Formats: sequence, C-alpha cells, structure tokens
Amino acid sequence: MLDFPRWKVVWLWALTLACALAALPSLTSVAGTGWPSALPDPRINLGLDLAGGSHILLEADQRQVASQRLETMEESVRQRLRLAEPRIAVQDFSNQGGRLSFVVQDPSQVDAAREQVLPLTTGAGLTGQRDWDISVVDGNRFVLAPTNAGIELAIDQAMETATEVVRKRIDALGTREPTIIRQGDDRIVVQVPGLDDPQALKDLLGQTAKLEFKLVDGTALASDVAQGIAPPGSQILPFADAEAGGGQTAIAVRRLGGIKGDKLTNAQQSFDPQTNEPVVTIQFDSEGGAKFARLTTENVNRPFAIILDGKVLSAPNINEPIIGGTAQISGSFTVESANQLAIALRSGALPVDLRVVEERTVGPDLGADSIEKGMKALLVGAALLMAFIVATYGRFGLYACAALILNVLMILGIMAIANTTLTLPGIAGFVLTIGAAVDANVLINERIREERRRGRKVVQAVEMGYKEASRAIFDANITNVIAAVLMFLFGSGPIRGFAIVLMIGIVTSVFTAVTLTRMWVARWLRRERPSEIVV
Repeated sequence: MLDFPRWKVVWLWALTLACALAALPSLTSVAGTGWPSALPDPRINLGLDLAGGSHILLEADQRQVASQRLETMEESVRQRLRLAEPRIAVQDFSNQGGRLSFVVQDPSQVDAAREQVLPLTTGAGLTGQRDWDISVVDGNRFVLAPTNAGIELAIDQAMETATEVVRKRIDALGTREPTIIRQGDDRIVVQVPGLDDPQALKDLLGQTAKLEFKLVDGTALASDVAQGIAPPGSQILPFADAEAGGGQTAIAVRRLGGIKGDKLTNAQQSFDPQTNEPVVTIQFDSEGGAKFARLTTENVNRPFAIILDGKVLSAPNINEPIIGGTAQISGSFTVESANQLAIALRSGALPVDLRVVEERTVGPDLGADSIEKGMKALLVGAALLMAFIVATYGRFGLYACAALILNVLMILGIMAIANTTLTLPGIAGFVLTIGAAVDANVLINERIREERRRGRKVVQAVEMGYKEASRAIFDANITNVIAAVLMFLFGSGPIRGFAIVLMIGIVTSVFTAVTLTRMWVARWLRRERPSEIVV
C-alpha cells in the first residue's frame, strides 16, 4: 500500500500538474489578467446565468403537422395506385375535414386498392393502434382518417426533429454550449450564453428552410392567379419579392410531383459568376440528384419554381437537363442572408413552423455578481475547513489541505479540457465538493488513530488506515456517482451542470485525498522513519 516506485510517482505528478495547469487560463480570465496567446488556452464556458445571453421559447404549430401528413399521404397513395399492376384508376381526391378520401373508378379493384394503401400505414408506437384508419364507404370510396395516436406520434417525431435542427443551426453560428430542450408537447427552450442580441438567432430559428422545386402550371390564367383561383391540382404561392416575380405577386404551381429539399447534402453561400450577386449553391445526394435530373429532363423548356418556406424565390425556365446533383438558388440575397439560408439548408428543414412566444436577454452583471459571491463562499469555506483540518490532524491535515487545493485546480482543469459549461448550480456543486473532499482524509486519519490505539507500529497503522478506510470511501463515492449520473441522464439545464461538476469532483477528490496523500505520507515515512505520529 505504501510502495511507490519512481515511475508511479512521476506519472501521478504529471497527471496532477497537467490537469491543474489546464485551469490557469480560466483563473486568469476571472482575475482579468491576460493569458499568452502562444500557449494552449482551454477555458471553461460560462452558462447563461453567469455570462448572460439570450433566452427564447419557441412554439410549434401542431395543425401544420396534420396538414403535412395529409399531403404526404395523398402523394404516396397517388403514386402507389399509379404504379400498381394493373393500374388502379381513381378520382375525386379530397383532403377536407382533416381526412383523405378518393373514389376507385372500378369497384372490382377495391380490394387491390386496399392492398396497395394498407402498407402506407404503420403502428403508432406501442399504443397498439395504427396511425391511419382505412374505411370504404358507398362501395368504392376510400376514407383515410388519422388516429389520435398517430397524430401524437407525428407531433412527437416532428418536435424531436425540430429540436435537432435547432441545435445544428445554433452550433453553426459558433456559439458555445447552448441549452436546447423540449418543454411540453410543442415547445422548445433555447438558451445561448454570451449572445447579447438575439435578433440574428430569431431570424435563423424562425426560418423553416423548407425548400421545394415544383413545376409552374402554365394553364393558369393570370387573372385567376391574381384573384387567388388555382386550377385543379395546383396552388397559388406568392413571390418572395416583386423583383423575383417580374411584376407578378403570385404564381400557380403544381401541388404534387415536385422535389423537396430533404435530399440536400450541402449548401454554401457563393457568388454568381455572371452577375457577382450572392447566391446559395446546393448539392443533392445520389437519390435527390437523380430525381432532380429526371424532373429537368422531362420538362425542358418549361418553368419551374424554387420555393422556400411557401414563397417563390424565382421561377426560371429549364433550358436543358440539370445533371450532377448541383443547383443554384438566386434571389435578392445579401451575403449575410445567403449565408444564413445556407446554414438553415445544411442543418435541414424544420418539419414544422416555430414561432417565438417568449424572449428575454440576461445581462452579464447578474452573472458577475453570482461569480463573485460564489468565489467568496468557496474561499471562506475552504479557509475554515483547512484551519479545522490542520488543527485536528497536524501534518496529516496539511497533506489533506494540499490535496484539497489540487482537487479544486483539477476540477477546473478537467472542465476546461472537456469544454464544459459552468452554471450557478455548478458553483454550488463546487462548494459541496470542497466540503465532501476531506471526508476521505477524515476517515483515513481516524482509522490510523484506531490502529495506533490497538498497538500497531507507525508504518503498519498508516498502511492499515489507508487500506481499511479506502473500502468505505469507494463505497460511499460510488453511490454519489450513481446519483450524479442519474441527474445527468434525466435532468436538464442547471441540473445537468450540477451533476457534471459533482461527478468530476467525486473522481478528483478520491484521487487527491487517497492516492496523492498516500504517496506523500509514504515518502515522509521513508525519509523520517518516525517512531510516533500525531494524527
């Protein structure tokens, strides 16, 4: 237990000092002094409650999820029935009242139509229900109605996707450690530390980035379009600006049969080589590129609309097939707006519109006051604790105090290396760790006292003290680690911050209080060979 070969001593000191030195950039930052730019600069990120920043609460439109499901189901049904062998002719498609209905022209094909439509429905999670109910009325009219379980599952999936898309977009802005969590069934909380002006964030998150390519309906009359009247199977969409529409305010496009932007693999802001205007260059994956090539090949000399979030950016003519999976989106872009659109397209389209229902900006003054008070609590608590330990255990108390100081530095260093975020509850976890860090030394020193009272010699008493106390120390700290892991897994925001500091503090406190102090005590015993110790 007290045998420490030279390689082990070197390794322990190297590990300890590496973690402790990693804390220096964060400490110099708090102190307001500079840190040499030539040296590595790992730092602890401060949370919203310490550094200030922006808090935004987003809410999704649940009705839009239901509407999108109806449109997707209609397109899928049309495609399957069209590709069936033999082809199943249908008519009178309707999606009124939140249900999809259509008529099979040949009543003898009703069973075949059911076989084609049934695979489009799936089980709604573990509810035992399907996501759509299929019924046949009047002999040949199919009615597909979404079930409540199916709608709830669709909303849950949409919100999970929306949360991930929001996370990707914020990370693309270069912010550190944002807090992005779901709240309830249809809300997302976004907290970005260090962001004073939330307008750019709101603009980016408010953009659905739903990109579509649809054929323009050339049969639509301009007078009807102006009145909002669309031919059957088409819809009226407004232009994003008057310049894009060439004087027109709206255009009729085919509702189905286009290409969605969910097959994009990349989007970058670039410049048009002819006009030098900012544009966005997009790249499809193999499947999307093939569909885009097929669309442009089959519709040469016909216009198609580039639609973003329900507004037409432009409606160029297809002069020749566009192959290679690369296209260019032009419009009245600035460099900044084109870059924001590229970020939104790269991170994926939001499956549902999000609107800001709550917004607030937290200033850094409150955080600075919290840091100051937290540091005072840390210093006062540590000073009182050290005074008590030294007065109670003498030399062994000094070893415990040195281990306590290294424990604090190692916690800061590991948090800096891991690029974690420190929040106000994290500071509370820090202070708690200081109080718990000396528990191990108290157990060890009291055990050594017991062994001396039993008549053991100094070396034997110390060795048994560390050996026997270590069991209780590890048992107690394992239960604390389990609690911290559960808080991290099931908690959110500040709770997770507290759990992270607690987990790191438990590991470093056991390392410093047991391993390092045992190494120091072993070296002192070999050097001094005392016949008596004061513990």
